[in-house]
Amino acid sequence: MKNIKYFFVIVFSIVAVASNAQTFNWNKLDRKHIINVHVSADYGLTYGVGYNYKLRSKLPIVLNAEYSFPSGENITDDLKTKIGAQINWFHTGNLHFVTKVHGVFRRYQNDYAQLINFGSDLSGIVGYYKSKWFVAGEVGFDKAIVTHFKHSDIFKSNYPGIKDGWYEPATGGNFYYGVQAGISRMKFDVYLKVGKLIEQDFKTSPMLPIYGQLGVNLNLR
Repeated sequence: MKNIKYFFVIVFSIVAVASNAQTFNWNKLDRKHIINVHVSADYGLTYGVGYNYKLRSKLPIVLNAEYSFPSGENITDDLKTKIGAQINWFHTGNLHFVTKVHGVFRRYQNDYAQLINFGSDLSGIVGYYKSKWFVAGEVGFDKAIVTHFKHSDIFKSNYPGIKDGWYEPATGGNFYYGVQAGISRMKFDVYLKVGKLIEQDFKTSPMLPIYGQLGVNLNLR
């Protein structure tokens, strides 16, 4: 039983990593279509692409869709997709307050099990944005709400009583906080994000308690 619990703890720690969405320069967000590519470090090296659409609304809102996958030989085994929005609620001068709301779908597979997870990612950002550069701080919570387990024959041979299926209520989550900064030139934004993770009990740190992301935005018409 202890081995099973240890296995679940490891898997949940891997699945419920911070979901680092794209970062924008809100003082230079004058294009409707934004393409993003990024490289992230969160329990490994991952690559991602995203599409963003700025709504024509009085309140600045950007809709997001993102797909990311890890480096390695079997890149289709693990994946993460996100869909949601970023909302710039108000600003005073160059100081902006932004929130992110995303639904998250993740799949993780190893020799013992395949996991399919649905979750959410919520965060708040306070930043100082100029036309050519920006810096901001972010605090968020990434929650794994419900997870489906499909155990391998190897795992079932050691633990015959284990069952496949959906596990709920919520199976894990991480708080994250960090800083982000970037420069803007012509149609491009280049940004860097770094921060720290802590599990939802505020006591336990994941195996790799830091995250980072380097990304580029291409601002189209």
